[in-house]
Amino acid sequence: MDYGVRLKVWGEYACFTRPEMKVERVSYDVMTPSAARGILEAIYWKPAIAWVIDRIHVLNPIRFSNIRRNEVASKVAVGTVKKAINDGRSPVEIFIEDDRQQRAAMVLRDVSYVIDAHFEFRGSMDNNQAKHKEMFDRRAAKGQCFHHPYLGCREFSAAFEPVEEVPSSYHRGEKDLGWMLHDIDFEKNMEAKFFRPVMRNGTIEVPQLAAKGVIP
Repeated sequence: MDYGVRLKVWGEYACFTRPEMKVERVSYDVMTPSAARGILEAIYWKPAIAWVIDRIHVLNPIRFSNIRRNEVASKVAVGTVKKAINDGRSPVEIFIEDDRQQRAAMVLRDVSYVIDAHFEFRGSMDNNQAKHKEMFDRRAAKGQCFHHPYLGCREFSAAFEPVEEVPSSYHRGEKDLGWMLHDIDFEKNMEAKFFRPVMRNGTIEVPQLAAKGVIP
């Protein structure tokens, strides 16, 4: 029996930020595997399993749009948080009005993807494959999630539904997408891993995180 899952996700905007862009946000052309994993975990997450992305199907044309957004310029300092934990009184706060800045972003518009994935067990005794698949399918069909999934940035919410067949894609032929973030290797001190995807007729085959072509 096949315990893989297939999920369609779509939204008005998306931004899968390139890490090499230090100031302005610039999106990759397509969804990253780490973003796809985040969507699946938003719908169904258990400590016993780890989601593995197999393929990403790009359905709509790749369209970019430039926007400006308000963001805060700083983060709450770690020392401030530790002080609040120790004394129970110190405030942990940022005043947005005093710390706001505008940043440009190049984002994707009108995106639609299908994610093919499966899960692996983390050595737990809870290894009932059929149970986990049925729970994911039921939650996805009902629109249930632990937090609403998003397309790269939290303000770009994603709609989702389980599908059995991949809809026809706009894309034909082969396109090299250049180097892209694959995921974060949490077993190697949160090391970022990159790979070079090639989209063939709208489909990107995602290698395993430990595969030869995936590099830090």
